[in-house]
Amino acid sequence: MNPYPGMRLAALATDYDATLAEHGVVRPATIEAMQRFRRTGRRVILVTGRTLKSLAGTFPDLKEFDCVVAENGATLWDPVSCSEEALAEPPPAWFPERLQQLGTFPLEVGRVIVATEESEKSKVLEAMQAPGLDLDIILNKGSLMILPRGVAKSTGLRAATQRLDLCLESVAGIGDGENDGDFLAACGFSAAVANALPSLKDRVHLVTRGSFGAGVVELMNEIVKADLRPRGV
Repeated sequence: MNPYPGMRLAALATDYDATLAEHGVVRPATIEAMQRFRRTGRRVILVTGRTLKSLAGTFPDLKEFDCVVAENGATLWDPVSCSEEALAEPPPAWFPERLQQLGTFPLEVGRVIVATEESEKSKVLEAMQAPGLDLDIILNKGSLMILPRGVAKSTGLRAATQRLDLCLESVAGIGDGENDGDFLAACGFSAAVANALPSLKDRVHLVTRGSFGAGVVELMNEIVKADLRPRGV
């Protein structure tokens, strides 16, 4: 029985690591399911904490998506123009240099995001004491992301839906980790893969039977088959 009567869901927003991908790899069957889903006229939006460079290194055909939100909401990649837009100002150039001086390792610097491991948190907090910084720390399964205050997956998804002329209520979201909660809460329908954190499973409409990409395929098939509807419509 479908508990969400109303307008159909027109798009899927999915996290990458440990959701669409398992150990960084997306199975061919998952890609084929995405292609079938898109042929119904629906859209697929990727919402990831990875930098575009990191993502392209493991999943080179980004045109399988209608839009890519990268760097945990800080950038937006358009497959039509093949261009990446920064959605926020990056930290000052001296900030990652200061982290390196403090011995922070590993350290990844994107267009906006600065990322390391959660174990480096004390060094990051020390560097963030400098005046004039307005940054947030976002944790996710041992990773630590540093972003301008207010930037999150939900803000990036909002920019993507505006680009695609969609409303957030018509988007189904699926994820697995701590940093997925805010964008899933913004979607009209929310799901977690079977391997998701228990705290995330408690906050969504649906927990899939399958893990990783199999769970995403399960959700896409259900959306098409049962014409799942957004909440509250």
